[in-house]
This record gives sequence, C-alpha cells and structure tokens, in this order.
Amino acid sequence: MPEIKTEFLFTIYLGFEFSVLGETPYGIRRIASLKSGKFDGPKLNGTVLSGGGAWTLVRRDGVLDIEVRLLLETSDKHQIYMHWRALRDAPKDVTDRLRRGEPVDPGAYYFRATPYFETGSEKYGWMNRICAVASGSLATNARTLNVFQVL
Repeated sequence: MPEIKTEFLFTIYLGFEFSVLGETPYGIRRIASLKSGKFDGPKLNGTVLSGGGAWTLVRRDGVLDIEVRLLLETSDKHQIYMHWRALRDAPKDVTDRLRRGEPVDPGAYYFRATPYFETGSEKYGWMNRICAVASGSLATNARTLNVFQVL
C-alpha cells in the first residue's frame, strides 16, 4: 500500500462568539458565530467573510464533535466555501485549562479535521477535486487549523 503524503496549504485563524444551549439528549450543544478570520499559506491567503459558524457537541464520552462552515475570500478576490468536521479529545485537566483560556501545548490533546472546499473560481478550481486533513489548536478566543492537501 502506498504511503499517504500531504502538502501544506494554509493556516486559518478563527475567532468565534459562542452560545451554549446546555445539556441536550446528545450532550452539551454550543453554536458559534464567526467574529473574525484570516488564512495564509504558500498557495492562497485572504480573509474569512462574516456569516460562518460552528456547531459543537460535547459528547457523553467527553469528545468534542465539531462542524464548521465558512466562506473564504482570497487576497485576489476569489470566494471558496470551506466545510469541515472535526474531533477534539483531551484529558479532563487539559479540557479544564482550555475552558479557562489557559495556554495548552497542542500536543497535549487530539484535534483533527477533514476540510472540503467548493468554488466556482477557475483559478482555485483544483480545490474542488482534493481531499484535505487538518490539525487544530486552541488559544484564548482563537481557533487555528493547519490545513494540508492529501496527495
């Protein structure tokens, strides 16, 4: 079986404002509105347009199940829809530190995502035909995702 290789595309930086619905039949549900965002990398860079959001669920086993939908606008004014699903798993003490906004080494927890892209742009049309993976990290009021194309 051939080895899976990746190529770095960009890092995306996101700021959200969260609303907590509380305990639901599925776990603790939170819904977030995008407040700010930008992305940069060797193949594309730009800003994240308003209107995006995140839907998260702290499952009964403690894993955070995340779904995010965003609209990227490249520095040369092309728009790309980005959608991903992610899982974050962390020991309770790490989760507590993250909730308090304390700095935590991203190696202390698991945060992985599977982004997909959609665009009508000819220049960035190659993004319609790729699979991607990403590794995430958290800082005070910011989420960061390093996005890689699977070759």
